[in-house]
Amino acid sequence: MEEQFSEECVDSGIHEECGVFGAYDFDGNDIASTVYYGLFALQHRGQESCGIAVSDTNGPKKNIQVHKGMGLVNEVFSSENLEKLKGNISVGHVRYSTAGSSTRENAQPLVLNYYKGTLALAHNGNLVNALELREELEKTGAIFQTTIDSEVIAYHVAKERISSATAEEAVLAAMRKLKGAYSLIVMSPRKLIGARDPFGFRPLCIGKRDNTYFLTSETCALDTVGAEFVRDVEPGEVVTLTPSGIVSNRELCFKDSSKQARCIFEYIYFARPDAVIDGVGVYASRIKAGRFLAMDSPVEADVVVGVPESGNAAAMGYAMESGIPYGTAFVKNSYVGRTFIMPGQAQRISSVRRKLNTIKAEFKDKNVLLVDDSIVRGTTSEQIVSMARAAGAKKIYFASAAPEIRYPNVYGIDMPTKQELIAYGRNVDEIAKLIGVDKLVFQDLEALTESVRQENPAIQGFDCSVFTGEYITGDITPEYLDSIASQRSDSAKKKREKDASNLEIHNEG
Repeated sequence: MEEQFSEECVDSGIHEECGVFGAYDFDGNDIASTVYYGLFALQHRGQESCGIAVSDTNGPKKNIQVHKGMGLVNEVFSSENLEKLKGNISVGHVRYSTAGSSTRENAQPLVLNYYKGTLALAHNGNLVNALELREELEKTGAIFQTTIDSEVIAYHVAKERISSATAEEAVLAAMRKLKGAYSLIVMSPRKLIGARDPFGFRPLCIGKRDNTYFLTSETCALDTVGAEFVRDVEPGEVVTLTPSGIVSNRELCFKDSSKQARCIFEYIYFARPDAVIDGVGVYASRIKAGRFLAMDSPVEADVVVGVPESGNAAAMGYAMESGIPYGTAFVKNSYVGRTFIMPGQAQRISSVRRKLNTIKAEFKDKNVLLVDDSIVRGTTSEQIVSMARAAGAKKIYFASAAPEIRYPNVYGIDMPTKQELIAYGRNVDEIAKLIGVDKLVFQDLEALTESVRQENPAIQGFDCSVFTGEYITGDITPEYLDSIASQRSDSAKKKREKDASNLEIHNEG
C-alpha cells in the first residue's frame, strides 16, 4: 500500500499512497522523459520516493531498466540518468507509504525476474488480505525483498503467468485473489496493462498522444504531457494497450454498479483541482460542496477564508452561495521542506507556521469563517485558528467540507489511528473547544456525496468508511484495525525511521 502529501501548505494528517503513470510509444521512440513529466504532475500524490522502469519492445525480452530513489521527482532524476533509460514502453510511480518502511527498497516500480520473463509493476492502493497472501507465497518458497503490498501483487501475477496464456490473463487471475484497493500498471517487455479493483477505490484513466498511449492516476498528468483523455478504466476492468487500440476485459466488473465505492477523499482532498475523475471535475465538486455547506450551515461572518490549499475551492463555493465576500488571508511559503515526513505533534505544529503566514488586514476586527477540506487530528486547525486570533480576528467560525472523521481508513490512505482523530469519541462542541473556535460546523455526508454525484449521476456508491465505520469489502475485523493502528501510530513511525536510519549507517560503515 502507499499514499500523499498533496501540495497542501500544512500537514492534514492524511496522506495518500501514490500515483502511477505508464506510457507506450508504438513508434518506438524513447519515452522515459515523458514519464518523468507525467510523474511530476502527480507529485502531490506522493513525495517520499519515485521511480521509472523502461523496456525496448524491439530489444531483448528480459531487459527492463529501472531507476528509483528517495525524494521528489526532480531530486531523483537528472538529465543524465533519464538519458540512460532507453525504451519505448515504461511505467512510473510516486510514493508516500501507508504500509512498509520509508526505504529505497520499497520504492516503485517493482521489477521482478521470474520463470516466464520480466515484469515491472506500479500500484496505488492497499490490500486488506496482503498478510494472508504473503504467507501463502512464503510457504511455496517466495523470498520477499520489500515490506509492501505491491510485491505481493507482483509475485501473484508472476505465479499466475506460468499457467496463463498471456500476461493480461495472469493479471486477471491474480485479481481474483486480491481484496482491497488497487489501481495497477503492469509492464512486460512487450505489453502495458492497466487494472482497477472492482470497487473502483483508486482512479485510473487512459490517454493518447499521436501514436502513444498512456495510463495514469489523474487526467492532469495527461494534460502535462500533451495527451488527450480517452476514458477512465472501469472498476474491475483490465485493459491492454496495443498498436491497434485498447483491449478490454470486464469479467470482474460488478454487474450492479451500485456496489462500486469510489474513495470520497479523492474528490475532497487528494486529487488536483484540475483533475477529472470518473467524469467528475474535482474543482467543480469542491465548489458544490462549499455551496451545500452554506445552505445547510449558514454563518454570519464578514469574510470567508479558505485554508490553503485544499480548502480554497470549498470556501469559494460557500462565499458564492452565502454572498459573504471571499478573502485571501493566508500566504504560503512554497519553499519549505517536506515537514510532513516528521512524526510527532510538536513537529506538526511548528510546520504550520513555517508554511503559512497571515495577511493581518484580512483578519483585524472581523468575524471570519475559515473553511478547510476536513479536520483530522485537529492540531493544524488549532494552529490556524491561533494565527487568525493573533492577526486580530474578533470571532472565528470554522467549517469542514467533510463530515467528522472518526474511523481509520484501510484502503490506501495513511490516516492516524482512531485515538489520534480529534472527532473520535467527541461531539462538535467538544471539538470546537479544542481547536479554539466560536462555532464549528461539519458537512452533511449526504450533501458531500451529492456534490460529487451531481457532476456524474451515474456514480452511485462511495467509500465513506472514515465517517461511518462501514467498510465496503465486509471483511475488516477489530483485529485487523488493531494491526493497522500498530503500524500507523506516531511511535511506530518514529521506530521505523530510526530503524531505517540505523540500517543506512550500518551499510555506509
